[in-house]
This record gives sequence, C-alpha cells and structure tokens, in this order.
Amino acid sequence: MCEFCAQHGEGKKWYLVMSNYSRELFAQKGRAEFVEDFLANVEGDTAKEVAKLDAIRGKPLVYRFIKRMAIRKQKANHWGQVVPLEDVEQIIDLQSSIVRLPCVCRSLLTGRQTRYCFGIGVDPSGILDKYPDYSHSFEVLKKEEAKKLLRSFDQQGLVHSVWTFKTPYIGGLCNCDQDCMAYRMTVKEKLLPIMFRAEYVATIDWDLCSGCKKCISQCQFGAILFSVTQKRSNINVMQCYGCGVCRTVCDKGAIQLKPRSEFVGLPW
Repeated sequence: MCEFCAQHGEGKKWYLVMSNYSRELFAQKGRAEFVEDFLANVEGDTAKEVAKLDAIRGKPLVYRFIKRMAIRKQKANHWGQVVPLEDVEQIIDLQSSIVRLPCVCRSLLTGRQTRYCFGIGVDPSGILDKYPDYSHSFEVLKKEEAKKLLRSFDQQGLVHSVWTFKTPYIGGLCNCDQDCMAYRMTVKEKLLPIMFRAEYVATIDWDLCSGCKKCISQCQFGAILFSVTQKRSNINVMQCYGCGVCRTVCDKGAIQLKPRSEFVGLPW
C-alpha cells in the first residue's frame, strides 16, 4: 500500500474513496480559492518553480534541501498518481460532475490547445466562468462519454492520473504524455516528483509474447526492453509506472498488471 492509501484511503485505494471527491471536503480549507489561484497563476508559478530548481541543481546540498521542502509542499497541495484504465472507470462511476478541459501543461510547453484533462467531483463551472481561457471550451460529459474518451486515450498511449487540489481532495483527471509538465519534471528532468507511480506494475508473459515490439513504442517511461537472444519483450519493473497502456497494443494479451506491493523494493 502506498503512502497516499495509508493516509487517505481508509484501508483501500485512496482514489476510490468517495469522501475524497465530496462537496464537504471541497468546501474546507479554502480549496475553491486554491483552484481559482491555480487556474489564474499555474503557468507563471510552474515556470518559476522549474527555474528555481534548475538553477540550484549544481549545488547538491542546497538542491536536496529545497527539493525536499518542495516535495512536502506538493504533497500537501497538488500532486498526481498514475491510475490504470480499469481504476479510472471506477473513479468515473463515483463522480457527480465531469467536465473536459483544455490542458494547461501542453498549452504552456507546446502552445497547443488540447482537451485531454477532466475536472471531476464538484461542478467547477462557477470557478471556470471567471477564467474565459478555460471556460469557453470546457464541456460537461456523461459518465459513458467520459469512459469512451478515456478508452481512446488509452489506445493513444496517454497515461491516466488523478490530481489533488489541497490534498486529499481529488479534482482532476489528466491524461499525460511526454509533452506534459508533470512528465517532464518527474521523469525527463527528474527535477521534482509531482506524479507518482500507480498501485501496479506491468509484467510480460513470455509464453504469450510474440516479440512484435509494439509495446515498446507505446510506453511513455522507457520501461520495456527487447531481448535479442530470447526474441521477447521484457519490462524493467524498477522503471515501470504501472499505467497499463502498453496492454492496448498487445495482440497476444501477454501483458498484465500486478499489485506493486507484490514486488519487494520497488519505488513509488
């Protein structure tokens, strides 16, 4: 069990606990104000945070201290955890409101307006109406519409993740690739872990694997390797984030997700 489940999960997966999406929780501790501030300032605040960490990376002692403080702040306010499709669909079933939103990360990093992000939980229209850049293109979705989109994102290799807005309230469901800020900060640049691994890890059954290599190009984390001698693919469980999107391109059904807790010493 990960630290988030232990702290916020009531003995189970924390993102499947209904109270973490409740109106009562959203109304506490200035979360509505936090979401407003996030929407208004996320691009500038993120750029400043990245620049600050990057500037001190060459000073190991200072960097470790600042990074430790930044991680503590992120875990208290805004961070994400990777979630596979089957759990995402259970999350959708818990929601009273689902809206599709423009992706702030891709807008900031690539200049492209894409709508891969979902707002979930409490209806955010009152907040979004204050920010025309976001509210003009958000759309309210029914549960089955959201699930259909998520399945298509899975096929595209987008990694699903849930996001907190003043932990443990979950207000966002993102679908990330290498253009996302969370990916770049956590995986590519290793500046600051703000997107944590899933409760699972993927494994490949070599008796079923045909060695087609399709899963390798589908993996966003570089966790799948090909054995030239065995003519089979293999997953580096230390590198795997447990998103499960590699399964969508496996024609042989050779890839399964297993609980991360079954493996000793794996990072979260």
